Amino acid sequence: MRWFLLLCLGLSLPALADFDYALKPRLIADDTWLLEGSTDNFAKANGGNIVNTAFIVTEAGVVVIDTGPSRRYGEAMRQAIARVTPKPVIQVLLTHHHPDHALGNQAFKDVPIGALAGTTRLLHEQGDSMAENLYRMVGDWMRGTEVVLPTQVLEPGVLSFGRHDLRLLALTGHTGADLAILDPSTGVLFAGDLVFYQRALTTPNSPGLAAWLADLDTLQALPWTLIVPGHGPVANDAQPFAQMRDYLTWLDQLLRDGAAQGSDMAEMIRSPIPERFAAISLSRYELIRSVSHLYPRYEREQMQRVDAAR
Repeated sequence: MRWFLLLCLGLSLPALADFDYALKPRLIADDTWLLEGSTDNFAKANGGNIVNTAFIVTEAGVVVIDTGPSRRYGEAMRQAIARVTPKPVIQVLLTHHHPDHALGNQAFKDVPIGALAGTTRLLHEQGDSMAENLYRMVGDWMRGTEVVLPTQVLEPGVLSFGRHDLRLLALTGHTGADLAILDPSTGVLFAGDLVFYQRALTTPNSPGLAAWLADLDTLQALPWTLIVPGHGPVANDAQPFAQMRDYLTWLDQLLRDGAAQGSDMAEMIRSPIPERFAAISLSRYELIRSVSHLYPRYEREQMQRVDAAR
């Protein structure tokens, strides 16, 4: 019996190793650590680790920004934090409700999980279906993951943790409830998914591209020195804003022109993608999704009521 148990244990070890996120925090500013995900799509090969999460080690304790795509990721994040500092985690701040940013909440149930009220509502409404979909895409990386709702409502303003007076901004362009966080002590701007860089943006909950463009103006005007996008590499210049603005403007005009010409969705998803966006990860994939998310609105805007025409 003993040899049989040892054999079973030995066979299980490689499988357990396959589910190691191998998170490696990188210091990007004073007290500020980044856990950078890939710019790929969700896949079993990456366990859904396509997101940038971060933490700030303050005098009062550790502030976590987004918790990742699964319970397993959240637990790995806590272990990574413990390798950096013995200080306890005292706060989680969620930038928005999407599964890659909020399904690691289970690992942080012992501390306040703060989010905008709209983020909590959206996670309550969509969380279970998003988790199920992510399980289909990444498989057993998601095992045991359950939706844990935020426990603290955040408002625009300042939250202070030691010398880090974090400025919270409530914006709307990506999901309708998007939190951006500026740390004036370091100049780091945590933009969440209001900024994608070198990775095509996603639009499933966007209230409209005009709102998103307005949010970019708000963020770019802040006194930042380093931008942490929700997806893609950090930057110390305005190139992420330029790329986002260029892409959103192109996408808006593409959809507007298509609706004016009466093009159907099948035609729109085959639209040529400008060469300047060719190197951006998942451009075609996300164009197909954005057409499905947004194009019906542009078509409705082109429709004229019969009674209004008289």
